[in-house]
Amino acid sequence: MPDLEAILLVGGQGTRLRPLTLGTPKPLLPTAGVPFLAHQLARAHAFGVRRIVFATSYKAAMFEPVFGDGSDFGLSLEYMTEETPLGTGGAIRNAAQALTSGPDAPVLILNGDILSGHDIGDQVRTHLARQAAVTLHLTEVDDPTRFGCVPTDGDGRVTAFLEKTPNPVTNRINAGCYVFTRSVIDSIPAGEVVSVERETFPGLIESGDLVLGYADRTYWLDVGTPAAFVKGSADLVLGRLASPALPGPTGEYLALPGAVVSPEAKVRAGSTVGARAVVEAGATVDGSVLGDDCVVHTGATVTDSVIGRGARVCAGAVVHDAVIGDGAVVGHGNELRAGVRIWPGVELPDCAVRYSSDV
Repeated sequence: MPDLEAILLVGGQGTRLRPLTLGTPKPLLPTAGVPFLAHQLARAHAFGVRRIVFATSYKAAMFEPVFGDGSDFGLSLEYMTEETPLGTGGAIRNAAQALTSGPDAPVLILNGDILSGHDIGDQVRTHLARQAAVTLHLTEVDDPTRFGCVPTDGDGRVTAFLEKTPNPVTNRINAGCYVFTRSVIDSIPAGEVVSVERETFPGLIESGDLVLGYADRTYWLDVGTPAAFVKGSADLVLGRLASPALPGPTGEYLALPGAVVSPEAKVRAGSTVGARAVVEAGATVDGSVLGDDCVVHTGATVTDSVIGRGARVCAGAVVHDAVIGDGAVVGHGNELRAGVRIWPGVELPDCAVRYSSDV
């Protein structure tokens, strides 16, 4: 397989992850110790991708200072920005201006918020062998009602694109990794708002072009919500999904340089402790992402949560399934649960918020 080109869609605003994404685009959020995209770039390189075009929009200027020309990953990176959001199809078409491959070459399309363990190389080989217009990675989920589902016939040909429905005909859903034949990308109207899911794919199916499903049941996660983001980071630290970009060995937790974890603290379940962060004696941190320079004080409990850069969780506070913004302070005796989000810089006084009585 020749060196492969890819387009990486990273234009979204990440609204479901606020306040984490107020200052940082979702694909740059620290995940298992490195920016989320580092995992995708390392995996893409492992499968023979050598050149990637970033399709940026929201906070577009923040990507290049982090990844540069891509040489640290063995990649060549280009950056293309949409002045106004163009939808998935429009973003792909806009970024394609920077591609160098010919009309018959395969082009990999990656979404900047998906963690996947599937074999990208096999997906590309299947695409080439079947001479498909597009080959879609499909994953099987237990509850397909929350996703658009993608039925296929006996030969793997996609027969329809169905929006979310209470009675799905299949548990196979669009997993957000596509292989396009380059000429098919060039047929998307330039400079227009286009959705591949609602326009491009159904249009190809209708005109008889081969849209192929590549289905598997390997690890797959859309990290668009705080709960999924925390799970994805923990799964990488625990080694449930291998990543060449993980900055340390897999295990119960990952501590970044300068982090101080008391031997009398319990830190486990795939937690990440950010650079220079402190976890004091008697604190418990389970399955959580602790930002750089944050402090979890004695006797505090943090579970399945994100603690922002420089934030503090004071003694005895309970933070469970919550997001604490950068620089925020959770005072003693607070009990934060059930998806609550504290905005950056907010200081909660002692015993200000509880989900249960204080006895």
